[in-house]
Amino acid sequence: MDATVVSIELFQTHREPGREAAFIVLLAFLCSFGFIRTSARLTRSVSWWPGGVETEGGVHLHHLVWGIVLMLVSGFGAFATDLDAPWWQILAVGFGVGAGFTLDEFALWVHLEDVYWSQEGRSSLDAVVLATVFASLIVIGVNPYGLDDPGSIVGTAAWFSLTLTFAAIAFAKGRIVLGMLAFFVPFVFGGWAALRLAKPGSPWARRYDDAKLARARERFGPDTRGARFGRWFLDLIGGAPSQPDPERPAVEPPDGGSTSGS
Repeated sequence: MDATVVSIELFQTHREPGREAAFIVLLAFLCSFGFIRTSARLTRSVSWWPGGVETEGGVHLHHLVWGIVLMLVSGFGAFATDLDAPWWQILAVGFGVGAGFTLDEFALWVHLEDVYWSQEGRSSLDAVVLATVFASLIVIGVNPYGLDDPGSIVGTAAWFSLTLTFAAIAFAKGRIVLGMLAFFVPFVFGGWAALRLAKPGSPWARRYDDAKLARARERFGPDTRGARFGRWFLDLIGGAPSQPDPERPAVEPPDGGSTSGS
């Protein structure tokens, strides 16, 4: 079932909405992330934009708070009730919006401080990209390898353990996207990650000798074409950090134009 069919069937009555609900969650997630990130960039660049919510006592309520509340309410409602259309669609929208608000401040989870416009804050954009990839694979009908066969429990557990091993190797090498894709096609993406160099700052790279570590640093250096494109892409969707990393060269888009955000 492709995205077109899913979109046509969104408002039919389903007792178990399945991928239709996943499609709505993904769509709401992307829309809410786009809205809240645009709002943050406007708050940063223009004086008239209302910005965030701050109490009279000076407590700033991050949109992370509203996202968590939305996910809790929507998730509990979906689990606790048997809903027909359009109520499950409404809960799916609420959950997707909450996820978008929450992951946009993913860096706040990790650092427990407001690093939204710093280099550390770029982890929020990484989380959004990874969540989008994962959710998109679910929507188009790709299941984690071995979990779509309800046969032998032992066989399923063995396949899942193998898949988890491939994914763990990819994550240990700093290959996060390959690690996530390894859950779905382990022998292709997980095997590829296992054969490739680890990123210099990853746990796996600590095992390297000086020569191999030098190769990894050259391969994943900040001035490589892939690194420049990655920073340009994140600047485009999320805005440039207020204080660029002094160890990294200035980001220039592929066509030589100016970067997005300010």
